[in-house]
Formats: sequence, structure tokens, C-alpha cells
Amino acid sequence: MDEERALYIVRAGEAGAIERVLRDYSDKHRATFKFEPTDEDKRKKLCEGIFKVLVRDIPTTCQVSCLEVLRILSRDKKILVPVTTKENMQILLRLAKLNESDDSLEKVSEFPVIVESLKCLCNIVFNSQMAQQLSLELNLAAKLCNLLRKCKDRKFINDIKCFDLRLLFLLSLLHTDIRSQLRYELQGLPLLTQILESAFSIKWTDEYESAVDHNGPPLSPQETDCAIEALKALFNVTVDSWKVHKESDSHQFRVMAAVLRHCLLIVGPTEDKTEELHSNAVNLLSNVPVSCLDVLICPLTHEETAQEATTLDELPSDKTAEKETVLKNNTMVYNGMNMEAIHVLLSFMEKRIDKGSSYREGLTPVLSLLTECSRAHRNIRKFLKDQVLPPLRDVTNRPEVGSTVRNKLVRLMTHVDLGVKQIAAEFLFVLCKERVDSLLKYTGYGNAAGLLAARGLLAGGRGDNWYSEDEDTDTEEYKNAKPKEELLKPMGLKPDGTITPLEEALNQYSVIEETSSDTD
Repeated sequence: MDEERALYIVRAGEAGAIERVLRDYSDKHRATFKFEPTDEDKRKKLCEGIFKVLVRDIPTTCQVSCLEVLRILSRDKKILVPVTTKENMQILLRLAKLNESDDSLEKVSEFPVIVESLKCLCNIVFNSQMAQQLSLELNLAAKLCNLLRKCKDRKFINDIKCFDLRLLFLLSLLHTDIRSQLRYELQGLPLLTQILESAFSIKWTDEYESAVDHNGPPLSPQETDCAIEALKALFNVTVDSWKVHKESDSHQFRVMAAVLRHCLLIVGPTEDKTEELHSNAVNLLSNVPVSCLDVLICPLTHEETAQEATTLDELPSDKTAEKETVLKNNTMVYNGMNMEAIHVLLSFMEKRIDKGSSYREGLTPVLSLLTECSRAHRNIRKFLKDQVLPPLRDVTNRPEVGSTVRNKLVRLMTHVDLGVKQIAAEFLFVLCKERVDSLLKYTGYGNAAGLLAARGLLAGGRGDNWYSEDEDTDTEEYKNAKPKEELLKPMGLKPDGTITPLEEALNQYSVIEETSSDTD
């Protein structure tokens, strides 16, 4: 009955009556996402009637009511086939100010119409393959980038930016060709990075360093949503960017990484929004060539260096091993470098472990990121080793027992999910400079066996990557307990079924294999 009444007024009524009936329909169905199949034909006709109204000269408030109902109806995939035409798409593009002839966004009264039109386009493009094809034909990605350039530095139109970015994300998700167009033809990387700069109100203190006010207010909900949509769109644009081929590319990725560092150091309006913001930043950092991730850490300023020296002097003399890492004015410092962003990533990782679920989607991206950063950047690895694998003092409990970050990661080394198990073990192995003896010291043989078997390192040794010379970090507690480790040896089965040290068992199997490989 709602559709019949609305359709009758839309076909025969004047603008005021149309606005009233559609506003009533919108209020009633605002939260409707499942529709009655029996009324499908009526909803199709209502959509067609609304498009005919939108081409008329009607007040802005009536346009908004029409678009609100169209947005609700476009949640139903089944009714979109007859109404998704090039002509109707062009009507929405015009109302969204996506025509290239529109020079500016000056009329504030038009902003609600622009936002609702973009929302409709998001639903229609997401739910209709025909609309996705028409988006290519109408060069929608270029139009969206043009609209972003018009409003990138204007904070009072965040809703326009947000839904423009959401539509850009959907297009680049659904069409791989658009990713390449955005990256190269439309200069999407610098454009979207500038959108993030604007959302975060970044003030640069150096080429790749920004000022962070730890006492400043959190991001507003609108700024946070806008930033999240920009991060998602940037992820699609950079998804295949593993190597840097030009110096200009390297500069662009370093600027983006510096913006993401700033992102990690600020908070959103709620804890959940902050986690969503940081999660998208982590995903995007995974696309940055690892050589450009050096900007995640930066040297201290003269003032910060003086503060660090004061803090070091305040530490007790018997804490020399811990003197390299200090906390001063909310700044995590290591070896004269600001490690705030890396510390945030480490805390983010630990929170994801503590959640205890969705490890593959929620945990592996940040673990992979920290692993690659540690492998490529010495200061990052040394800082993370200091935080995750500090000098070993507890030698009585098994490595997987306890509540430290090390204990939690060691438990993951035997997780049922192969991907989670592998990346957790890989991270700890890299922190140990890929030395088997060091890994066993912190994790125990049983927990490390899977990784060592996969690498062919059960007999000891180290991985293929080169690291700087080792320093002696053994504590007195570990040195005293180390000889007693000989009581526990990895064991295996000999061909006759008896137990023997693993190395001897492997050697016997090798001998058998050699003697049984006679040629015919």
C-alpha cells in the first residue's frame, strides 16, 4: 500500500505533495533492507516515476526527498535492472555535481542533494552490474577525482568527500582497470594522500615529518569517516605497488607513509573508530614498498634529545640493558629515534592477539608489516626485539606460559591456522636475526619445530638474510640455566622403532635412502 500511494502522488501530484508522501515513505522504511517480493513491480515503477520527477524543475527539498527514497529502493538488487540506464545515471551524475562543466561548489543549499545523489550511486553501482559497466562508459572515476579536487581543502563538506571516496573505493574494488587509471592517469596517489592530510590537519615540520599534538582533541566523526574511506580507496590504488621504479614514486610513497605515521599517532571519536582507522592504516602500510617505510621512525629534535639524556641519567645504574628504550612526554625513544608509530603498531598487534578470533583477517596484516619492517630496517628490528624479546630472566616457565607479548606470540606458533602459525614464527625468527639457537632460546624447540622443518634448519644454523653482528644479551639467569637444557633434546625414531636424538635418527634415514637407490 505504501508503494501504491507514493506512486500515485509521484505520477499526478505537484512538488509539495510529492515531497510529503516521499518523506513519509522514507521515514517508515529508513531501516528497511529486505523487501516483499510481491511488491517488486510497484517498486520498479516508483523508481521510474522518481527519475521523471528529478528532471523537472522542483525545489531542493523535494529533490532530497526523491533521492532518499531512491537510495532506500536501490538496496533491492532485483528492481535495478529496468531503472539502471545511461540516461538515469546521467541524471544522478548531474545532481551530484559530477559533470565536468560544473566549476565550483558554492551553493550550500545544494550540498544535501549532492550527498544523497552520491549515496544513491554507491548503492546502485554496488548492486548493479549494468551500473558498473555504465560507470566505465561514463568515465565516473575521473569525474569523482575532479569533484574531490574541488573540495579537498574544505572541511565543511566532509560528507561530500566521504561518499565521493566511498564510490571511488567501490569502483576500484569492482574494476581492476580503474586501479591503474587512478594510479597513473588520474594521479590518485597524491590526490588521495592530500585528502588524508586535510582530514588530519597535518602541519609538516620537515619533508617527511609532521607535528603531532598528543594533547589535542580527537578527530571528529566526519573527519574519521572521511579518512577511513580515503585509506580504503588508497589501498586499492596501491595494491600492486611492491617495487619503486622511479624517484618520484619513492617520494610519493614516503609522503604517504609519513601521513600514515601521523594517522597512527592520533585518535578518533571512539575507541572502536580509532581501531578501525588504525586497521585501515596498517592495511595500506602493507602496500608501501618496504624501502619507503623508514619514515615511520625519525630522529629526535634537539629538545627531545636533551629530554632523552635527562631520562637516561635518571635510570638506575643496574638497568643498563634497558637504557636504550625510554619513555618521555609520551614519546617512545630508542637509540635516538622516535619510535612512537612502531610502538602503536606493536600495541595494535597485541590487542588483536588478545581478541582471540579472526586472526587471519585482523592479525596477519600487522604481523606481516612488522616482520618486513624488522627485516629491512635495523633500528626497527632492534627496538621490537627489545620490546618483544627482552633479556630472558624467567627460565623456569615454558615459553608459551604467561601474559607477555613473547608468550602470546609463542602460543601462536602452534596455532591451527597455518598462515597465522607461519607469520608468528617468522616474526620471532626475524627478531632473532634468523639464528636458530637464538629462536630456540626464546621459544623452545617444540614451538619452533614447524618453522625449522619448513626452512630445513632442524640441525641448526641460520636463515638466508644477512644481519649485523650479534651482541651478547644473555642474562645471568639464562647463563646459569643454559647447561641444564641439555637434559631436553629433540628426539626421533630410528628405523627399528627405537628413540634416539633427532640428528642421529635423520642421519640413519639418509644412509638407508642412499643404499636403497641402486639403479636398475
